[in-house]
Amino acid sequence: MKSISSYCLFLCLFLCLSLLTVGCSKNAPNNAEKSAGITDEELLDLVERRTFNYFWDGAEPVSGLACERIHIDGDYPEHDQDVVTSGGSGFGILAILAGIERQYITKEQGLERFEKILTFLENADSFHGAFPHWWYGPTGKVKPFGQKDNGGDLVETAFLFQGLLAAHQYYLNGSEREKNVAARIDRLWKRVEWDWYQHGEKVLYWHWSPEYEWVMNFPVRGYNECLIMYVLAAASPTHTISAETYHQGWAENGAIVSPHTVEDFDLNMRYQGTLAGPLFWAHYSFLGLDPNGLKDRYADYFQEMKNYTLINRAYCIRNPKQYAGYGTDCWGLTASYSVKGYAAHAPNETNDRGVISPTAALSSIVYTPQESMEVIRYLYNKGNAVWGKYGFYDAFSETDSWYQPRYLAIDQGPTAVMLENHRSGLLWKLFMSHPDVQAGLKKLGFESPVLSQ
Repeated sequence: MKSISSYCLFLCLFLCLSLLTVGCSKNAPNNAEKSAGITDEELLDLVERRTFNYFWDGAEPVSGLACERIHIDGDYPEHDQDVVTSGGSGFGILAILAGIERQYITKEQGLERFEKILTFLENADSFHGAFPHWWYGPTGKVKPFGQKDNGGDLVETAFLFQGLLAAHQYYLNGSEREKNVAARIDRLWKRVEWDWYQHGEKVLYWHWSPEYEWVMNFPVRGYNECLIMYVLAAASPTHTISAETYHQGWAENGAIVSPHTVEDFDLNMRYQGTLAGPLFWAHYSFLGLDPNGLKDRYADYFQEMKNYTLINRAYCIRNPKQYAGYGTDCWGLTASYSVKGYAAHAPNETNDRGVISPTAALSSIVYTPQESMEVIRYLYNKGNAVWGKYGFYDAFSETDSWYQPRYLAIDQGPTAVMLENHRSGLLWKLFMSHPDVQAGLKKLGFESPVLSQ
């Protein structure tokens, strides 16, 4: 049976081959703003607004969902420009909620977009209630993420519902139209068969395909980006999992605990074959799930993720491979575009390729506000080489003089969402207020200030 680390390796190899084959074509940016005299708050708002626009102006027009990627240079060899992403769209839903509150768009515009999104999701391909990684936006038909990955993707489904459940709370007590949006989200939520994806075991499986069934064979074990999947599976009022499935499957009867020190910072958990992995592991589950005061028998999640972030920064400052540009104001290794294809950049000499991904430090601002702000200002001052229509481009390498005007939904989303959580906590408040989420956390033995209110 393959480990989750094997799947991550497969994912990177697959994306290296297919990276340039999908996207949404947009116009070139107009970078008129000047850096001189801009305050930190003004800069945060500018970056959040531009990044939000990836999910607003850059959305696929039929579905209203997030394009998997947008290439400003228009380089799409297969001209497959209508592919939308389920997980990245969940991140985008959170960004749109923030955009409504920030008045980047009107409440009416936001409501119309959510109605369009829900109409798509109600009719798009799904598999025992779970959604695939990719769809074709105009049709709602699954686009295989890999040959055998053409069915339900439970991890991406969890990322999508992290956004949808926050939207449910946003609209729950509004007008009749808004209440109807909340009711439609609730129906989608209740039809996901989380327990079916156990495959009869005390663990959750990542994939199922009507053609290939369970042949991909990836039981999801921690720690990585998938914590939110277990929380939502436990939270389901219709197809829930037992607490045993979390403790035996995700935590492997306590084997997830593996205290160790990296770059002089302590970590308590095991990170799937590496001492510390890419920074998206500290982001994806915590866009709605508030890490502040969140604890269970395995970790204090805020402190763990803060140290995990500081390790990434400290490694880049130490810079053992002597890459150009690395330093206190330019750090952040995560999964992103790379000089050759796609890679899960991480703070070790094997997986560090001299590529900085802006989302890494920016999305960590909730853990490292001062250190991340230094990176934001440095990157903004670099100008058009790294900054464009939808905020900072996905990745760059000073060592290789490699700068590409391209974006990925799964990287733009955490940037916009975590900037908002840093500024107001809005998206944490919405998601954590959902009664099913609170019930799921209690069921799994979590502590949180929200649960004690």
